[in-house]
Amino acid sequence: MGFAVMSMTEGAAARVKSIVENSGPEAKGVRVGIKKGGCAGMEYTIDLVTEPNAKDDLIDRDGAKVWIEPSAVLYLLGTEMGFEQTTLRSGFTFTNPNQTSACGCGESVELKPADLAALAAQRQVEPAHS
Repeated sequence: MGFAVMSMTEGAAARVKSIVENSGPEAKGVRVGIKKGGCAGMEYTIDLVTEPNAKDDLIDRDGAKVWIEPSAVLYLLGTEMGFEQTTLRSGFTFTNPNQTSACGCGESVELKPADLAALAAQRQVEPAHS
């Protein structure tokens, strides 16, 4: 198995599947990206996918499909996508090792590109899984 850009919690997978099931027969999954904006400089984007882009990376957990825009890959390497539901809000969360700061409301973040050399070194020292 190759290296996955991002991982997804069970809760996030369940929410993606629910969104797809409630969005009509042409819905296939969601696409995650980043865009410039917000007070910290960048924002995560999530859009419904009806036509997958061949250049996007795909992660799949329990049938929940999430595509990742190519321009976002370096900023999302090692990220875990989750889903939280509280009394005040519900939404996807991103635990991102490339995040250097966030605004007070949590809607925008400052991201740095992943350190590919550090990732490669880490993969070499991790034990192989059977």
